[in-house]
Amino acid sequence: MRVFNQIIQQFSRNKPLDPEQVLNSAGGFVWQLDPWQQLDRFLILGTEGGTYYIGERRLTLEHAVNTLNLLKENGPRVVQRVVEVSVQGRAYKNHPALFVLALAFAKGDAETRKAAENALNQVARTGSHLFTFLEYANSLRGWGRSLRRATRNWYQARDLRDLAYQVTKYRQREGWTHRDALRLAHPATNEAERNALYHYITQGSLPENPPSDVFEYLQAVEALQQVEPEEGISLIRQYRLPREVVPTEWLKRADVWEALLPDMPMTALIRNLATLTRIGLIAPLSETTRFVIEQLGNVERLRKARIHPIQVLAALSTYQSGQGARGQQLWEPVQSVTDALDAAFYLTFENVQPTNKRIVLALDVSGSMGAGYVNGVPGLSPRVASAALALVTAATEPNHEIVAFGHKMEPVNISPRQRLDSVIEQIYSIDFGATDCALPMLWAMGYQSVGGDGWSRPLEYKKVREQVVEADAFVIYTDSETWYGNIHPYEALDQYRQTTGIPARLVVVGMTANGFTIANPNDPGMLDVVGLSTDTPSAISEFVAGNL
Repeated sequence: MRVFNQIIQQFSRNKPLDPEQVLNSAGGFVWQLDPWQQLDRFLILGTEGGTYYIGERRLTLEHAVNTLNLLKENGPRVVQRVVEVSVQGRAYKNHPALFVLALAFAKGDAETRKAAENALNQVARTGSHLFTFLEYANSLRGWGRSLRRATRNWYQARDLRDLAYQVTKYRQREGWTHRDALRLAHPATNEAERNALYHYITQGSLPENPPSDVFEYLQAVEALQQVEPEEGISLIRQYRLPREVVPTEWLKRADVWEALLPDMPMTALIRNLATLTRIGLIAPLSETTRFVIEQLGNVERLRKARIHPIQVLAALSTYQSGQGARGQQLWEPVQSVTDALDAAFYLTFENVQPTNKRIVLALDVSGSMGAGYVNGVPGLSPRVASAALALVTAATEPNHEIVAFGHKMEPVNISPRQRLDSVIEQIYSIDFGATDCALPMLWAMGYQSVGGDGWSRPLEYKKVREQVVEADAFVIYTDSETWYGNIHPYEALDQYRQTTGIPARLVVVGMTANGFTIANPNDPGMLDVVGLSTDTPSAISEFVAGNL
């Protein structure tokens, strides 16, 4: 033990291990993330709410600068990555992808702008997305030919029925309307029906003799504002009208929601579970409950709708609480719906094949991981999100051990057999302190830190167990803001490899959008992945299995 402590005292988190290391926001030395990996973190995790150490505005600026540099290096590749992340539903929110696409229009070269122009329809899939993009683009550069052409193509390329749906469902967002967009884009077409639809958008009037079912749909939308609810319910069913066109005062009626339910998009269904419960449609053993559970268990529908794990996790947390954010609206959660949400969380990730390797899943529960909200979701701190994400791997891998650490190892007893809401409650209750990312490997060798108070450095690492934990891989869920202790995580892993003779791998799961990682980029046995991407568990599995 004395020899071991002499070895680790040669290293200090306050000194770089090698010339490539940089100082992180907490004052420790780590590695700077590869710029392309940093782009992925931005696209997937966003910057909303910032981190414990970095405010949202500064974090956004750092990512904007990184993106601008990448656009100069290879703009079309940036656009391609934006399309991949957005289309595949890797991210909970599409805003970062739309922002990067707007940057490509504003600052990219001709080839990049062309790529961005071709990508707009793929990334801006709804009217809401389009308005968000236009607000970004307008603030960055104003209107030019490529932006006008891309906006024009967005309207020209859409099926008329879908365009009518987008126009009525998303009438206004971000201070933009479809009338604003059309007047700036100046689309021209020889199609009589499309011209009639453009006239409706810009002038608000319909042709007297509707030329197709598209205009019957629009007439039904207009009529909905004039008729009684009973007649309106018939219109909703017949023309599959969305909730957004229904008069607000009608949304207190169960029969209106019952009419909306069969054609309700998955995102809207998940978002309105509390409302459906409050008005009595979701109740124990009801037909609506059966329908909702069936939809939540439909893998293909979840993936087609690009339902993200965070979306399900946020819905689960809110629904199970039984009250709205301000506590003004209350409902009695139905247990079978809570269970269905729990199961849906796992279904939203890519299919993961077990490696049957021995894996230590290490959760960073330090103070910085308890601050801020992932993707701006209230209550979903990086600490909580990491526990939920670790359960996906734990549910797949039979040989795993879940541990938690801050400035010391924390007792944690969570299992994939538990429901997510109980795991979240347990993680919230863990005491936090400073961050020592070397602890999972030291713990596996039988050591623990002693003599520290969580803020000053520990005096030594004490041998408390002779038997080592044999692990093929360590998966550490962290923000890489490590600074506490006398040994770098990289050195701790190296000591573990030498001590056990096991060529253990290390996966660092980045849970915030900062630009740091404890994974040594020069070690092929280490990998950095983005937390809460839908492909994160499968990437972990592939790397641990030796396929990456």
